[in-house]
Parts: sequence; structure tokens; C-alpha cells
Amino acid sequence: MNTAFPPCPNHRDWTTLYKAAILETNNIVIPRRVSEAETAVLARGRELFHSEGTLEEKEALEDALYALRAFRSAWEHTEAA
Repeated sequence: MNTAFPPCPNHRDWTTLYKAAILETNNIVIPRRVSEAETAVLARGRELFHSEGTLEEKEALEDALYALRAFRSAWEHTEAA
């Protein structure tokens, strides 16, 4: 029985979604971009949890998720002000 998560093709390129989120300048689009990137990062992390992956990518995923959450927090704080 294979318990590994199937690969998610649109989540394999999580770096593209991450870059799109942090470089987005349209305030209306930022929440969607960040959510898409977070979903992709988490999905890729689950894939790597059940398979071989490089330490570098695992660390990059952790860094990206931290940055996205900080970005979301800062954006929400700015929007509330």
C-alpha cells in the first residue's frame, strides 16, 4: 500500500507562486497570491515528507512559509490601519 501523497503538478513549481506573491503590487490581488503560494509550499512540503528531498529544498520551503506568513501579517496590519 502506497501512503505517499500523489505529486501535485501545479505545486511542484512552488517557487514561481512564492515569487509572484512577494512581488505582487496590486493590493487587491495580494491575498489570493499569498494563499496560492502558501498552499503550494505546504503541498510540496507534504510531498517531501513522504519522499526523498534535498535538505536545501526543505529549508527553502520553511523559509518561504515563514516569509509568506510574515508578509500576510504585515499586509493585514497595513490594511487595518
